[in-house]
Amino acid sequence: MSGSPVDRATAQALTRDLTATAKKPVAVIAPFTGETLHDLPQSTVADVAAAATAAREAQQAWWSAGFAHRRKVLLRAHDLLLERREELLDAVQTETGKTRGQAFEEVFQAAGATRYAALSARKVLSPTRRRAGIPIVIGTQVRYEPKGIVGVITPWNYPLALAIMDVAPALASGNGVVQKADDQGALSILTARRAFLDAGVPAALWGVVCGPGAEIGNAVVDAVDYVCFTGSTATGKVVAERASRRLIGVSLELGGKNPMIVLDDVDPVKAAEDAAYGCFSAAGQLCVSMERVYVEKGVAEAFTATFAERTRSLRIGTAFDYTTDAGSLATKAQLERVTAHIDDAVKKGATVLAGGNRRPDIGPYFVEPTVLTGVTSEMSCSRDETFGALVAVQVVENADEAVALANDSEFGLNASILSGSKRRALRLARRIDAGSVNVNEGYRGSFSSVDAPMGGVKLSGLGRRNGPEGLLRFMEAHTISHATGILQLPRTGAEFRRLAGPMILLLRVLKGVRRR
Repeated sequence: MSGSPVDRATAQALTRDLTATAKKPVAVIAPFTGETLHDLPQSTVADVAAAATAAREAQQAWWSAGFAHRRKVLLRAHDLLLERREELLDAVQTETGKTRGQAFEEVFQAAGATRYAALSARKVLSPTRRRAGIPIVIGTQVRYEPKGIVGVITPWNYPLALAIMDVAPALASGNGVVQKADDQGALSILTARRAFLDAGVPAALWGVVCGPGAEIGNAVVDAVDYVCFTGSTATGKVVAERASRRLIGVSLELGGKNPMIVLDDVDPVKAAEDAAYGCFSAAGQLCVSMERVYVEKGVAEAFTATFAERTRSLRIGTAFDYTTDAGSLATKAQLERVTAHIDDAVKKGATVLAGGNRRPDIGPYFVEPTVLTGVTSEMSCSRDETFGALVAVQVVENADEAVALANDSEFGLNASILSGSKRRALRLARRIDAGSVNVNEGYRGSFSSVDAPMGGVKLSGLGRRNGPEGLLRFMEAHTISHATGILQLPRTGAEFRRLAGPMILLLRVLKGVRRR
C-alpha cells in the first residue's frame, strides 16, 4: 500500500496532545523536502512538573487496577497499532526520511514490545517465594511495586520503536510515564500515544513534553523516579550524573561503532546483501547498525566487489511505498556530519568503492550509501560514530584478528558475524565484547527478540531494555520474611550455645544436598 506525507493540519492537530505552554514554537523540517512540516509547541519546566504531577496522581489507580486490566488495555493498544499502521508509517517516514520498509520495522517492533509487556508482566512481577536462610524456620517472599513515574527520553532516529520499547513495559508494570520526545520524532510518538489512549490508557498517565534537552530533559530527570535515555554517550553521561544526585536508577542505550565480521566460508552474494541492509538501514542512523566490516582475506575480493555493487544498486528515494531501499538523512546536522567524515577520509587517502556523493536532485539531505577502504586511525570515521550511511571495509588475515579489531573500541553495543557455518559463528560470537551479537543478520535478530535483554557495554550504555530485565528495572523489590514458629531462633548467649552446633550441621547438610 502507498501512503502520503503527514500534512500540516494533521501535524498541528496531533501536537495539541503535548503538555506545552511556551509561546514560541519550533519549526520542524521534513527530511524528504527540507520544507517546514509543522510548528511544534515547546514545553516549559513548569509543564514537565505538571505532567509529572498528573502522571503521579493517575499512577496509583493504574497500579491498583491490576495486571489483568493492564493486560487487556495494552493488548487492545497492540491491535490499534496494527489497525493504524498506515498512519504510523506515514508519520515515521515524514519525520525521519526513512523508506516505507524501514518504517515498517518500527511499527512491527512497537507492536511486539507492547504484546510482550502485556503478556509477561504478571509472570515476571508477581510475588515469588524465595529460599530462606533457615528452611522451615523462616519463610521468605519477594514482592514488587512500581517505582512510580518513569522518565523516557527518546531520540529522533527511531521515534516510534524506541519510545514504545520503554513506555509499554513501564505501563505494564504499573508505572506512569513522562516522556520527552525529540522535536523531530514527536508526531510518531503522539500518533502511537493516541492508540494507547483509545485502548484505555488514562491520558494523564503518559504525558509527552518537547523542548531543549538541557532544559526539558533535565527537568524530566529531576521529576521522575527512574530514567530511560536513548541517545549519545556524551548526553547519557550527563543524564546518569544528574540522576545519581537523586539516587534514582537509569537505563542508558548510547552510541556504538558496531563491527561486522565476514568469515571466509560465506556465500559472497548473500553476505553482501545482508551486510548492505545491516549497514544502510535508516541511512545508517541506527544505534545498532554496522560501521566497520572486517572480512577474511579468503573471501575479501569476492565479497568486497559484490558488496560495493550491491550498495550502488540500492534504490534511493522519497516514495511513501515499498519501492525504495534507502532513504534520507534526517537533518542538516546529520548531512554535515556524514559528509565531513567522507571528505576527511578521502582527503587522508581512503578509497571510495561505492557512493560518497550528495544527492540534492532527490532531496536536501540525501547522501549515497558509501563504502570505503583504506581507512586509517587518523581519519574521523575510524573510531568516531558516524551515525550515517558510511562503512569502512578492512581485510584481515583470520577470525582471531577480526575479533581483536572488533573489540578494539570504546563502544560495545552490537556486532554481527556472517558465516556459512552457524556453529563456527556462534562460537566466535561468544568472544565479541558487545551487548548483542547477530549471526547472519545485522541487527534485527537481537533487536526484535523482545524476550531478550538489549543494551550495551563499555561506553555504549548501562542497564537493559526488553525481556524480564526490561520489566524489573521499573520495580522496587521488597523482601518479606516471617518466622514460622516451628523453632525459636536464638536470642541469648545460652540459646546460641545450645543451637550453634545444630545450625552448623544444617549448613553442612544444605551444602551436601546442594540446596541453595
